[in-house]
Amino acid sequence: MSGSRLFISIAVMAATIMQVLDTTIVNVALPNMAGELNATPDNIGWVLTSYLIASAMIMPLTGYITDRIGQKRFLLIGIAGFVVTSALCGMATSLFQIVLFRFLQGVFGAALVPLSQSIMLQIFPGEQRGKAMAIWSMGVMVAPIMGPTLGGWLTEEISWRWTFYINLPVGIFSFLLALRHVPDTVVRERRMDWMGFVTLALGIGALQLVLDRGNQDDWFSSQALILATIISVASLIFFVVYTLTGKHHPLFDLRIFKDRNYLVASLIMTTIGIGFFGGMLLQSLFLQNFLGYPTFEAGLYMAPRGLASLLVMIFVGKFVNRIPPRNFILCGILASIAGNYLMTRFTSDITANDLIVPMMLQGMGMGLIFVPISTLAFTTLPKETAAEAAGIYSLIRSLGSAIGISILATYFSRDTQQNWSLLRGEITPYNEALHAYLAPLHLGTQDPQGVAYAARAVLHQAQNIGYIDSFWFATLNFVVMLPLLLLVRTPAKAAPAQTQVGLE
Repeated sequence: MSGSRLFISIAVMAATIMQVLDTTIVNVALPNMAGELNATPDNIGWVLTSYLIASAMIMPLTGYITDRIGQKRFLLIGIAGFVVTSALCGMATSLFQIVLFRFLQGVFGAALVPLSQSIMLQIFPGEQRGKAMAIWSMGVMVAPIMGPTLGGWLTEEISWRWTFYINLPVGIFSFLLALRHVPDTVVRERRMDWMGFVTLALGIGALQLVLDRGNQDDWFSSQALILATIISVASLIFFVVYTLTGKHHPLFDLRIFKDRNYLVASLIMTTIGIGFFGGMLLQSLFLQNFLGYPTFEAGLYMAPRGLASLLVMIFVGKFVNRIPPRNFILCGILASIAGNYLMTRFTSDITANDLIVPMMLQGMGMGLIFVPISTLAFTTLPKETAAEAAGIYSLIRSLGSAIGISILATYFSRDTQQNWSLLRGEITPYNEALHAYLAPLHLGTQDPQGVAYAARAVLHQAQNIGYIDSFWFATLNFVVMLPLLLLVRTPAKAAPAQTQVGLE
């Protein structure tokens, strides 16, 4: 790797890690944040929601803004804005301030991931596209895994404000390297499709709101979420019809999905959301809420997955151009199925050692899937669509993770409630097994303390069954991905010219 290419890679990947890390690092700090800012547990959730909505709304504009001002200026504005708003978040003294600054942080950070992917594809020749996507994938996939551990440590040892302040040195370093080394693209005249932008932003923003708040607000029991769903569906349908039938310059060309590999990659990335991102949330809850591990310790137990994913991505990056991507993806799906299946056997009696194998299998699976699928998505696309396609692809990845987390969290919640309803019926004076369970504690079914003790045990078992059923759900999600591999088209040879997107 040439010196210039090395510095460019470091610059854009530092920005990517900074942005992706912020989607998870703040989560564990919310209770501390709520106490200091006098916010309720429900209201403090807007710190996450505002960031996600802003990012989702701005990501599709990546191609348009890149054409208008050039990728270098766009990248520098994004990094600088992200650093400034991170500092403002750390200095916030009220809920309103931090929600506003988080929204702005999402606006400036939205394009950092797709821009970094586009730039990595540009600076590496076609035959090294796998290596480029391996480097990019490491940041995008490992950073969210690191987030809870790092966030927990910063919150416990220093302050929740340092989950934001940590972005300052990383962002400044990235900005200076990008200013010196990142190449620019040719600026093109392009008109803004305001109707398309407004309808798409409304549709995606409302969808992100529904996904993020749905389980917490009991989905369609909330009038606000019903209204948001109607707005989202109507806006997105209007956007698609307007874009395909209008005689104007669209916000982006939906015909990009005619490329079979890009379409399949997008479908797989959406499907991964349940098995990987949703599963990662449940594993964290299982360790902390069910097994009672502290946040930092739970993060350490999940570290084998990140380490395995990192090592596998390095391996795949070296061989992805020699072995058909479909083979890697198949192995990754099978490893993910095995890792999730092992988690269906978890009980409250497991030890830390029991976590290592399933976590490593899941990490290997993601490493085997993510690099080749990201490479495959851009293999057969025209070179002029790189930045735009990267923006849409990052949006799909973001929405896929939100959909996956929402579906699996809701499934776990409803399944646990159902199990609790079934099991609590066993707490009766006529249950001999219950008498035998309470006898060593010198408690009986007529004793309120005994009934309360039994109820806690039943709730614990209902949660255990809920986790097992949810891990089964995640396992089946990866099984469903297998038929999509039949649609993958492997090109005979990657075209190096396709990755050189208008460099000056």
